[in-house]
Amino acid sequence: MRTKNLNKVVHRLGLMFVLGSAITQVHGEDEKLPVITIHSTGDVTRGKTGSFVLNMNPVVFGGTYVNFSVSGTAIPGVDYVPLISPAHIGQSGYGVILVQTLPDRRVSFSRQSYSVVVTLEPGPGYAVGEPKSAQMMIKP
Repeated sequence: MRTKNLNKVVHRLGLMFVLGSAITQVHGEDEKLPVITIHSTGDVTRGKTGSFVLNMNPVVFGGTYVNFSVSGTAIPGVDYVPLISPAHIGQSGYGVILVQTLPDRRVSFSRQSYSVVVTLEPGPGYAVGEPKSAQMMIKP
């Protein structure tokens, strides 16, 4: 009888220890989420490829996927190949979003530049830092 009671107590203590450890780990992860930032490598001439660089700090083993949205005056499919979210940041702590520009199909005498803005969006497993958006211009 004593052995049964002792086994129950040990079992309950073990269960409490496991649950307590899990709660501590989850709480600890929230405070240590990697922070993701973005910057543009600069403006790009039409017909060339530009890029946005993502930075993750601290680095997470295996990397992570980061959600983003795209805006600006440039039109996907007309001025550049559409960008698809999410982007991957590798074990190096860096990721790249490439912007492949397209030839100008507009029949216009005024050649102008168009903007592409990428904004990082919140997601599981990371926090969005500053800067959270970056811009590049597609020049004629």
